[in-house]
Amino acid sequence: MKLHGTMSVKNNQLYIGNVSCSELREKYLTPLYVLDEELVRDNCKEFVKHFRVEEDENRVAYAGKAFLPMYMCNIINEEKMYLDVVSGGELYTAHKSNFPMEKILFHGSNKTMDEVEMGINLGVGRFVVDNFYELDLIEKICNRKNKKQKIYFRITPGIEAHTHNYIKTGQIDSKFGFTLENGDLDRAIKEVKKYNNIELVGIHAHIGSQIFDIDPYLDEVVIMMNLVKSIKEKHDIEIKEVDLGGGIGAYYTKEDNVKTIKEYCEAIINKSKEVCRKIGINLPILVIEPGRSIVANAGSTLYTVGAIKNIKGVRTYVSVDGGMTDNIRPSLYQAKYECSIASKMCDDKVNRVTIAGKCCESGDILISDVNIMDIETLDILVVPSTGAYSYSMASNYNKIPKPAVVSVSNGNSRLICKRQSYEELLELEMQLELTY
Repeated sequence: MKLHGTMSVKNNQLYIGNVSCSELREKYLTPLYVLDEELVRDNCKEFVKHFRVEEDENRVAYAGKAFLPMYMCNIINEEKMYLDVVSGGELYTAHKSNFPMEKILFHGSNKTMDEVEMGINLGVGRFVVDNFYELDLIEKICNRKNKKQKIYFRITPGIEAHTHNYIKTGQIDSKFGFTLENGDLDRAIKEVKKYNNIELVGIHAHIGSQIFDIDPYLDEVVIMMNLVKSIKEKHDIEIKEVDLGGGIGAYYTKEDNVKTIKEYCEAIINKSKEVCRKIGINLPILVIEPGRSIVANAGSTLYTVGAIKNIKGVRTYVSVDGGMTDNIRPSLYQAKYECSIASKMCDDKVNRVTIAGKCCESGDILISDVNIMDIETLDILVVPSTGAYSYSMASNYNKIPKPAVVSVSNGNSRLICKRQSYEELLELEMQLELTY
């Protein structure tokens, strides 16, 4: 198992943020999400530095869908970043954490009327408009409220990056954005010029997630900058901001060939400058939206081992007290993870086992056929790189409460999301007497 951030091994025990996993289980129970706050902040600083936020006024907008408790909003704000939200719930979370609304990009392919109105009322900086319905809705609400709203148009640039089919978004056959080839974008721009309450200031594209190759991003830069020039020539609108989305891959297993934040940022900036010089346009403000690459490796999940089932000559199942309810990615995307026993970090990996979750589903398998140390009931199993899309996609399937989240740093731990109780699990349910 690769150690990330502040992970260290002392006396055969795994520590994160200089806090032992044994101490964390004793204090907070399991399953437990553990956030390495120092690594989160270091990643934020790397993006801000190498994307030249201060020098060139570029922007790094954290993709909140990866992981967005209010505490994370506070970190993002302190680290001089913008925030990308995709729902009313994420926007409300940012609002309650006192995140600056003018630094929010509001995404979403089917924003409801209530969500659009909330965004306008709160004063979000940019709506990333996905379709004609949303465009018309924003204009009507702004007109009623006598407000003006800045927007980006989201486009599908026709780039198919090598990633899982479920997380491809840049190809033509996508539910997201205005398509270039069929003239939708031109029609949208003509429409927005008729409106009095909307100002088109930018364009946005996102080609997918968990992408390791930089070349698709460079292709995206070429398309987007030429589009900036085309919009100026055809519609006399200067696009001042170009949002290139996120999607840079994070390490999960040895199979992942991860680029550094520096490599990614410098390649984007250098290519943008080169293309703008070549086609003779001013360099717009550049925006990127990293999510997974900031929090994935900063998160780990701790489980307690329960039943161990050895089917001789077939397989050994090691069951833990969590599973697909706290990490759906293996079941949904066939995502792969590493793991270890937190109290046996230096032991030889002599056993081949399959880590199973506790849900009543045959598909609730966290890790298949992994080599691991001698494993016993009540051992602490640690699965690293669960910081992105684990807590945010957690569910109550099988009526299982959601785990707690703790932040660790410099030998201290802090509860940032409490464990859901059985009483809280039933909070939304009505206890009614049958009347028939």
